[in-house]
Amino acid sequence: MSVWADSRWNPWRGLRGLPREVWVLSLATLINKAGSMVLAFLALYLTRQLGFSVGTAANVLFLYGAGALVAAPVSGILSDKLGPIRIMRGSLLLSGLVMLVFPLAKSLALVIALTLTMSVLGEAFRPANLTIFGDLVRPDQRKAGFALNRLAINLGMSVGPAVGGFLAAISFAWLFFVNGATSILAGLILVAATFPLHRHHANGEEIEAAVSPLTHRQRGYQDPRLLFFLAGVLPVAIVLFQHLASMSVFLVGTLKLSEASYGALFTLNCLLIVFLEVPINIATAHWPHRRTLALGALLFGIGFGSLAFAWNFWSAAVTVIIWTFGEMFFFPGMAAYLTDIAPVSRRGEYMGLSQMVMGLAFMIGPAAGMLVLDRFGPKALWLSTFALGVGAAMLMSRLAEPRRAAEAPGLPIPTAAPSVEP
Repeated sequence: MSVWADSRWNPWRGLRGLPREVWVLSLATLINKAGSMVLAFLALYLTRQLGFSVGTAANVLFLYGAGALVAAPVSGILSDKLGPIRIMRGSLLLSGLVMLVFPLAKSLALVIALTLTMSVLGEAFRPANLTIFGDLVRPDQRKAGFALNRLAINLGMSVGPAVGGFLAAISFAWLFFVNGATSILAGLILVAATFPLHRHHANGEEIEAAVSPLTHRQRGYQDPRLLFFLAGVLPVAIVLFQHLASMSVFLVGTLKLSEASYGALFTLNCLLIVFLEVPINIATAHWPHRRTLALGALLFGIGFGSLAFAWNFWSAAVTVIIWTFGEMFFFPGMAAYLTDIAPVSRRGEYMGLSQMVMGLAFMIGPAAGMLVLDRFGPKALWLSTFALGVGAAMLMSRLAEPRRAAEAPGLPIPTAAPSVEP
């Protein structure tokens, strides 16, 4: 028997105990993300195909972000009331239909209306998708489960924009048709599959709180533990979103790297995540949340901060490797921590609030980074990201560990999927 075949040496062995539904979700996510290409080319579509100005296109993208900001908490609350799987099905099917009709819109008013609709419906998927893992996966498997979900996302995203570039050369309309069709296909997969209609992996007190109409638990925004955690998430997300704007301007404009070299750095980021994120999170599943999250935040700060001293492609690649490891630790750990601290009846609400913070960072981060880069120069920008990362790491190191997470390592790994309703 080979060393790899021996489960004791297989770094992917922790995936074996994941329920069947998690694999179905990951398949649907992979298909959906493999067709996700509209957002990456929306600005080009608006300027080149419809003839809108750059400023108008920027405003439309801002409205997309605003729609996502509203959709996140609403989706979380609806996931708690209606069940996350229903929200995911509706999000995929309805957003797919909107994308199919989007090319018919020619006026600015219709484009704005459809963009907002597409944003609200499409972004409603994220909180629901994160919420459902709390219903399906035991605490000791959550980091592995969330890492598998991110693996599906990154595999799909490595395909979507690349294919979108070829389709855009033929016709921008094909971007919307393919994106819409894959979204609908992913939704139909979730419609065909069976999922639990009740909450799993909760203690007796939580179950009573979830079903009792007389129980009044504080809202998520009143939970000091959640607010403290989100205060650490915001600077990490602001640092991460520098890769969407200021990082590209710095690498191409200041270091004089080619656009192809910049694209290769994204490929490096994707490959590291595909091959390493799941094994890393299986190996560190027993770590306290504060250790995982503090390390992830610190690596984000070191990675982006090191750009202040980058001088060529290879030095920039080292910085990408560093913050990619931060990404692999931080985001599965973030989802697992939220699941553990949320009351079972409020998991969707907690996930929605976290995604709202991510949306806020998306609106602040790129614009603020470009402003600092333009007025104060690259060293000021990248050293600021280092400071933000270190500050976030200090906050994360002070997190209170949830009781369920502390008990998680002693739980057995199930060998079968949870019971499901027909």
